[in-house]
Amino acid sequence: MDLSVNASSPQTPSAPAAPTEAGLSTTPVGPVNKSLNLLLILTFAVDAGASDVHLVPGHPPLGRVHTELQPMRGFDVMTPEDTKRVTREMLSPEQWDTFETNRDADFAWTVEGAGRFRVNAHYQRDVIGLAFRAISSSIPSINQLHLPGSVEGLIDLPRGLVLVTGATGSGKSTTLAAMIQSMNEKHSHHVITLEDPVEYQLLSQRCIIEQRQVHSDVTTFGSGLRHALRQDPDVILVGEMRDLETTSAAITAAETGHLVLSTLHTQSAVQTLQRIVDIYPGAQQNQIRSMLASTLQAVVTQTLFRRQDQPGMVPACEVMICNSAVRACIRENRLHEIYNTIETGKKEGMMLLDESIMQLVLNGQITVKQARAKANNWPALARKLGV
Repeated sequence: MDLSVNASSPQTPSAPAAPTEAGLSTTPVGPVNKSLNLLLILTFAVDAGASDVHLVPGHPPLGRVHTELQPMRGFDVMTPEDTKRVTREMLSPEQWDTFETNRDADFAWTVEGAGRFRVNAHYQRDVIGLAFRAISSSIPSINQLHLPGSVEGLIDLPRGLVLVTGATGSGKSTTLAAMIQSMNEKHSHHVITLEDPVEYQLLSQRCIIEQRQVHSDVTTFGSGLRHALRQDPDVILVGEMRDLETTSAAITAAETGHLVLSTLHTQSAVQTLQRIVDIYPGAQQNQIRSMLASTLQAVVTQTLFRRQDQPGMVPACEVMICNSAVRACIRENRLHEIYNTIETGKKEGMMLLDESIMQLVLNGQITVKQARAKANNWPALARKLGV
């Protein structure tokens, strides 16, 4: 998709004109960026299908379209003054003071005509850079995301811990939003989300949904989790299990009869289990294995590919459902055996990541080259594909 500026866009009638030569270029062109028109940048990025927008001094605005980062043609190279001014306009005086102290800030931002964004402002080389993640105004369904059917069944669980894992940008937040939305249409639950920042705006239907933002509605994930237990929740969504406090509180909430959904930046079910155990001091690791064995319900790991058969993205997924065999492996620290359990658990909805990748190749949705880049065990997958 061409990240070019089209001055005739109906969404920005008052936007300044911009050159429209064919092709992408990092060369500064014209006076468009004299005032760094954030509305213009974000509107055209969204129109081009960009998932992310980067504003970094020394470069023109850049957008990521179907995993590829491209300069937005028609904009000047940004200066440190540009990004500093835009950041100050988005933050309150109190938030700006905190940002100056911490050197990083995460927040949500809505731009009329462009939509809602998750924003990270940060310092690099003593100047401010900005990263915007576009958040769709509509929540896709589990089917629309091309997720395995077993993911739909997870919303019916009465209690326990369900983790969605993957690299940054792999669609974890969207998957969780789709699960909550499906639950919202099917069950009458009290759902509390703890997010940093709030991304998808979830509207109560059959469920009552309360969304609490870390640093504004609640001080930390751990604090929010402890207080959530006194708010009569059925389901608690934790944006990320990023430290010992949050992880411990999430597992405790699952132990006490709640369904807890959360994320981790891990690339497989086994790596997820190891990451959780390693968060704890050595003397507590046997105890946490026992707790995980009784509370964990499923791990869904996903990675996104750019489709080759049509525009768009498609996920490959690994799904581990905690049956008695998986629970025994966790409890007895035989994590290496879980791969075999997943492979033999297809009837229960389990799937290895490489099997999912193989199916995408066979369906013509991705290439062998793409599969090789993200497979966990490429030699074994290559043999199955005959390449």
